[in-house]
Amino acid sequence: MNASSRLTTLTRVGFATRGALYIAIAFLVVRTGRAEDPSGALRYLGEGGGRVLLAVMAAGLLAYGIWRAADAIFDIERHGSDGKGIAERLGAAASGVVHLLLTWQAIRLFQGVASSGQATEEGTQTALSLPGGSAIVIVGALLLFAVGVFQLVRAVKGTFLRHLEPRIARQTWAQWCGRGGYAARGLIFMISSYFLLKAGMQDQASEAGGMAQAISWLSSPVDVIVAAGLFGFGIFSLIEARYRILHDVPVDDAVKKATS
Repeated sequence: MNASSRLTTLTRVGFATRGALYIAIAFLVVRTGRAEDPSGALRYLGEGGGRVLLAVMAAGLLAYGIWRAADAIFDIERHGSDGKGIAERLGAAASGVVHLLLTWQAIRLFQGVASSGQATEEGTQTALSLPGGSAIVIVGALLLFAVGVFQLVRAVKGTFLRHLEPRIARQTWAQWCGRGGYAARGLIFMISSYFLLKAGMQDQASEAGGMAQAISWLSSPVDVIVAAGLFGFGIFSLIEARYRILHDVPVDDAVKKATS
């Protein structure tokens, strides 16, 4: 098995890890009323599963992050060069960065170092400390809102199904897991963009909030409905781990070019 094939295999582990994180988020909301984001879900699973599970999740998240970043650079998912394709590649780049940061957190947890759990607020504070920081945060909020809208559009159109093996994409249960999941994520991203917009306009990092704050902001039973959607996204991620059509990242070619 060459390097490209090994990365593809580990990327499937990454999809499964993403699924486990979202299922954990939904479980915590429904069973305990506790709102978490993927970072908090990673801490929760790491505490319950131990170092072996953390090591597996870290490897999967690393491969997934690299695969997303490679998609942004090499267009391995065939997005195209039009406006929509460029937007999808930018989204892949952002997803790659997020999952590489989750990888780092998993490694830190493996080493016994707990994170603060305030990544969104800390990141916003860093942005606000820069020249024109408020404007940067406001632009970030608008971009996050656009991502939320894009997620809702995907839920309605079902475009995410084109990446699955056709026999699975035709299954109604798989379709609705994906639709519910993308709709829930879209709503969460739009609420988070509202928090980020407030932080930028008021120049207060404490106003910023991610997925956990967005879920907490929702009242019952809407939070449970959204949690059900996130559970669906987790299941859909597990489906992708097995049945998504993955194009190999040209790792071997890149290494040859770098060493020639």
